[in-house]
Amino acid sequence: MAAKKAKPRTRRAARKDYTDFAHTGPGTLAGRFLRSFWQPVYLASDIKPGFAKPLHIMNDRFTLYRGQGGKPHLIDFRCPHRGEQLSVGWVVEDNLQCLYHGWTFDGTGQCVDQPAEPKPFCHKVKIKGYPTEEYLGLIFAYLGEGEAPPLPRYPHFEGEGVLQVDTYTRDCNYFNNLDNDPVHVYFVHRNSPFDRAGLDTIPDRIWAEECPFGATFYTQMPGRPVRSVQRGMPNIIHFKGSPNPVNGTWTDHLSWRVPIDDATHASFNINLVHVTGEAAEKYRRRQAEDAAKKQRVRELAQAVLRGELRIADIDENEVNIVNVQDEVSQAGQGVIADRSNERLGHTDVPVILFRKLWERELRALAEGKPLRRWHWTEELVATSGVA
Repeated sequence: MAAKKAKPRTRRAARKDYTDFAHTGPGTLAGRFLRSFWQPVYLASDIKPGFAKPLHIMNDRFTLYRGQGGKPHLIDFRCPHRGEQLSVGWVVEDNLQCLYHGWTFDGTGQCVDQPAEPKPFCHKVKIKGYPTEEYLGLIFAYLGEGEAPPLPRYPHFEGEGVLQVDTYTRDCNYFNNLDNDPVHVYFVHRNSPFDRAGLDTIPDRIWAEECPFGATFYTQMPGRPVRSVQRGMPNIIHFKGSPNPVNGTWTDHLSWRVPIDDATHASFNINLVHVTGEAAEKYRRRQAEDAAKKQRVRELAQAVLRGELRIADIDENEVNIVNVQDEVSQAGQGVIADRSNERLGHTDVPVILFRKLWERELRALAEGKPLRRWHWTEELVATSGVA
């Protein structure tokens, strides 16, 4: 009797991982989600009219240029003619001309000139161009599909004071940084400006709630006011920074954690320092003197991670100690944190909530369902928690 043939196994459809927040290349679920929001891509002060720059952001390469009239534009990285890197070309009025053969593109990516072609066919040649806007000292770009939504505004940061805008690159996945919880301040940042400003006691109350912007995290130390911080969806952080050294007022901080690739990310940071007049000038002078302190953060953090140095041995007069502490704690989880072995507790309530919001939105995106329209409201005022 002949043996029965085994039935061929049917391959089950691969289950989508709605908790994979780390991988953000083109076509990934998290990448599609991030690209559906405006993202900062460059400091406005770092590109002058008539200049072009190569840009690596969101696991992709682009060309950023500023027209002679001052407007920034973002287009594809290479010329479609022979693949030349467009950023090495010339800015001509509000267009960008390729170095190799002079093909010229406007800010939408449309070819507008082919000077060496006897019969130009510009109308048939178009590369990708992306909407850009300059706001609060940053250049924002919309990298998603379809029409760009209005760029969100943050009126609170348009107020009186010194607006300090900067960026840094960190050697780990962007979600390591975004996944930070409010309780880490009392451990990671001991012996820092936060500690000396009064954030020196472990909170006895920790809770979190969804809000129109994303999530609000709350902590309260015994006998102190409530401290609140926000995680704006999908990759924004808002909190009260440590007091500025000129008059002791707490700064307002807003930042975006933007992937460069899956192993590194850029943070674009805005601090509104509440000083005016002579105090503002004094603060600007001090900041200019402190600018060099940011240069060694990555070097020192890597030395700590290799076991060659202790954080306690670092001289705060030579470097921004808070940034070193954060870099060590975040990169120390691994370039991409392995969350499968985590053992979460009560202090992780804010982290759990924010991850659930991300998972909910990724699932909706994968299933073609409407996503929540996240937005900033003036009621979302971060508080320091120190009387």
